[in-house]
Amino acid sequence: MISRIKQFFESQLSINNEATQEDIDHRLKLSCAVLLFEMVNVDETIHEDERLKMRHALQQQFDISDAETKELIALAGEEKESSTDYHQFTSLINQHYSQEQKIFLVEQLWHIAYADNELDKYEEHLVRRLAELLHVPHRHFIQTKHRAEPDGD
Repeated sequence: MISRIKQFFESQLSINNEATQEDIDHRLKLSCAVLLFEMVNVDETIHEDERLKMRHALQQQFDISDAETKELIALAGEEKESSTDYHQFTSLINQHYSQEQKIFLVEQLWHIAYADNELDKYEEHLVRRLAELLHVPHRHFIQTKHRAEPDGD
């Protein structure tokens, strides 16, 4: 079963010359969803506030319905179980996202990290790592962190 899931995601996330814009958009949504899903689960303590922030971030970023969001999160959860690194996701995002879109994604990661009003060391490490993989400059990493802090609103 794991090989079937891995094969599905490899086919869904790899982009070839024949990929349509719709295929690319779908793969980008899935890549972002995996990163957000990972943030919810990184500290192994899942809070409902974090799940709500993830759903809100996906709906805000992609203008998708509740049903589409639920399906996207389910697919992201399956991928989280079978993936070993973030490269396949971040490289796709780097190819197709503007710097502003990547900064927005990092800010969404911070909002999820702060959703339970506590910043776990694993959450902070994950945001830092993903920001680096997404080539988000350190000053934007810090700015997005401050904007997402509970007192920063």
